[in-house]
Amino acid sequence: MNKTVEAFLPSPTASPTAAGRALPHESAHLHVAGQATYIDDLPELAGTLHAALGLSPVAHGRLLSIDVDGLKAQPGVVAVLTARDIPGVNDCGAIVHDDPILADGEVHYLGQPMFVVLSAQRETARRVAAMARDFTTIEALPALLTPEAAHAAQSYVVPPMHMQRGDAAQALAQAPHRLQGRFHLGGQEQFYLEGQIAYAIPKENHGLLVHSSTQHPSEMQHAIAHALNLHAHHVLVECRRMGGGFGGKESQSAVFACVAAMAAYKLQKPVKLRPDRDDDFMITGRRHCFVHDFDIAYDQDGRLLGAKVEMVSRAGFSADLSAPVMTRALCHFDNAYFLPAVDLHGYCARTNTQSNTAFRGFGGPQGALAIEVILDSVARQLGKDPLDVRLANLYGTTDRNTTPYGQLVEDNVLMPLLDQLVGSSDYRARRTEVAAFNASSPVLKKGLALTPLKFGISFNVVHLNQAGALVHIYSDGSILVNHGGTEMGQGLNTKVAQMVAHTLGVKPERVRVTATDTSKVVNTSATAASTGSDLNGKAAADAAMQIRSRLIRMLAERHTLPDEAIHFADDEVRIGEQTLRFEDVVMDAYLARVQLWSDGFYATPKLHWNRDTMQGRPFFYFAYGAAVSEVLVDTLTGEWKLLRADVLHDVGQSINPALDIGQIEGAFIQGMGWLTSEELYWHPQSGKLMTHAPSTYKIPTASDCPADFRFQLFKNQNVEDTIYRSKAVGEPPLLLPFSVFLAIRDAISSMGQHRVDPPLRAPATPEAILDAVDAVKAACAAQP
Repeated sequence: MNKTVEAFLPSPTASPTAAGRALPHESAHLHVAGQATYIDDLPELAGTLHAALGLSPVAHGRLLSIDVDGLKAQPGVVAVLTARDIPGVNDCGAIVHDDPILADGEVHYLGQPMFVVLSAQRETARRVAAMARDFTTIEALPALLTPEAAHAAQSYVVPPMHMQRGDAAQALAQAPHRLQGRFHLGGQEQFYLEGQIAYAIPKENHGLLVHSSTQHPSEMQHAIAHALNLHAHHVLVECRRMGGGFGGKESQSAVFACVAAMAAYKLQKPVKLRPDRDDDFMITGRRHCFVHDFDIAYDQDGRLLGAKVEMVSRAGFSADLSAPVMTRALCHFDNAYFLPAVDLHGYCARTNTQSNTAFRGFGGPQGALAIEVILDSVARQLGKDPLDVRLANLYGTTDRNTTPYGQLVEDNVLMPLLDQLVGSSDYRARRTEVAAFNASSPVLKKGLALTPLKFGISFNVVHLNQAGALVHIYSDGSILVNHGGTEMGQGLNTKVAQMVAHTLGVKPERVRVTATDTSKVVNTSATAASTGSDLNGKAAADAAMQIRSRLIRMLAERHTLPDEAIHFADDEVRIGEQTLRFEDVVMDAYLARVQLWSDGFYATPKLHWNRDTMQGRPFFYFAYGAAVSEVLVDTLTGEWKLLRADVLHDVGQSINPALDIGQIEGAFIQGMGWLTSEELYWHPQSGKLMTHAPSTYKIPTASDCPADFRFQLFKNQNVEDTIYRSKAVGEPPLLLPFSVFLAIRDAISSMGQHRVDPPLRAPATPEAILDAVDAVKAACAAQP
């Protein structure tokens, strides 16, 4: 496997205090040794009860009764709780209050929690909860099971959205060329390694300690407090680490945290709720699937003149985060391209299925893939290389550089980045080689595609772009950091520790980051939208800088020197011509009664957004990247293989290149799975999610990685004042495997000498590929 991580490893003479080093993940040694503690690894307190959820057996119905006494009579059952046992608000909706913790009066999807069974034995609780059909009476009601059906019925979880620039209708009416079509894009299961889990422990004076595997401890704290009629200060939510989240634990950890907390509070016993993987799939939502209907105007060069697009997403039964997901999809429809006239409509369809939620990219991938498919089709209509059509539409640097929502693209590096990748990947020569191969191979067909990306970084709700941190320096010179972000394997704690060490000029080994805890840093935002390092890194560095300033002030006064004569570096403090150990300076400061701890805070500047007009500056900056993928498709079986991938990605000035390369690799494979193998299927009559286990839902494995996998970081610095002038790396690279999907499309297209546009849906499963192959063959046979 060809990789370039080695190029970023520090030299033996590199400064031990410098940021930008490829340090290992702070918990890597614990993961390898099996010593990294997750919630299910915590020792269970005496008297702990296990909870299991009784799930609705129908997609939509009137809940007439629950036979609580019958359930309680089952052997080993300690208690059975329903919505009536919730003392406060029966709701855990993230934005709109339409998401009951436990069903009350009506069930909205097959798998919705209706009651909770408590037992000293987890398997007993699960066995009794599985009897839901036998102990409930439900009057079936009509169900809407597809986004198309909900859209036709005008059933939405939030009002429709509209983004407009220019006169798209006029552009379409006067267009030299016009393209109309529909593109189906499937959803995706987060498939985190650690499933949803919460462990609630009652404390004195109405207090609760809740260990929750969540990306948003503050939201869990508030949801629990509201459900139990408590104040926020009664509830402490802690999360040391998650075994993956990908957005699935941003809002949807709430039902599990609230149920565990409610049961623990009512019974005054510790309660653990860990659903099995099948139940996790049946209860929780996932990436929204989209249906795009488009009408596009373009000229002979392939330059887009106008676009009218309808995006319909499967929101599920409640709003959850569907509105901001759709907002980001609309804001990313342009991807890397200037669109002079657009008329974009977004509809969040209310369906009787699981309420869909955040997933890495948060709507951005769904919006951006649509324009890539459109440009691919435009190129085929004109007989051009798709890369040339993409280059003709790229954002400029002095003009054609304003987005449809009114934000100026000020940091555009698309052209130099693409130039570099086209050269390093030998794209032009390989395009010729692929054509030659296909001309002599009637069954196996190769495809090649290059796709760029532009991804906006910030929450598109302005007030969420804030973070706090605490930094403590102990008298021995060791440093403890707490911040509001959560660690889910992405290396956030490692980067924060590096930036605190960098700010104080010490070795990273001096710094320890503790579990996220709502009693330490309050009112935090979710670790989402790729903002974890941007926000929490800045907040922690602010706290460290305050302590450093106090130490400088003490030393300057003591040695009668200007502040500029004092330097923190290499684990030492240089005071004029004198050098002291960092720990000695810290001890002197302690003896001099200098404050050695501080809080830090950061709020992202320059952001503003009008959600009514859908205009403003929702993003602080953009991340860029591009990928070239080459595939081989068997047109008889629909099987395919990724032969080679070349990736060039912009992370600004990297805080930790090893972590960033890892994030890019993971995002590429995860995105490839979304677009090729991870197919979701609901039974068309019952509404049951049929792909609810690893046996029926296929995520990529090691064998799906190409033998030739080339990654390189684009040399760049963020023009905005981010932490270390870095750029976010969590979500943007998920758009890189667009190149895989379009390479498969290119291979199929070669069967008709690229004269027929393959109607390939995503995910491009073997069945979808064969359907597209058959369509191309039929179209070619029909041509004179």
